[in-house]
Amino acid sequence: MAKTQQQDTAGTQQKDILSRVQDLGAEMLNRLPDVPGGAKVAEMLNESKSRLDEMQRKLLGLDALEQRVAKLERELAKRPATGKSMTPRKGTESARPAPEAEPPV
Repeated sequence: MAKTQQQDTAGTQQKDILSRVQDLGAEMLNRLPDVPGGAKVAEMLNESKSRLDEMQRKLLGLDALEQRVAKLERELAKRPATGKSMTPRKGTESARPAPEAEPPV
């Protein structure tokens, strides 16, 4: 029973400390615009938040693309190999017209 009372006391103290930290943080955020340069810091924090949100959306889009690529790779692996090369053929040099030589000046 003594452990329970100690745990309750420790839990209460921890809640008190956390609530104090939370209150101090809220108070500092309220005072931030009054501090010289505080408005600039608040603006930078808000901009960082919007940039992080945008980055998260882009990363979620990448996840979808990775899933599609994995699916296509699985489908490609299931296909039988035909033995043909997948590299494009290069044209012969004779097929291209020779550049006209300019007369010497």
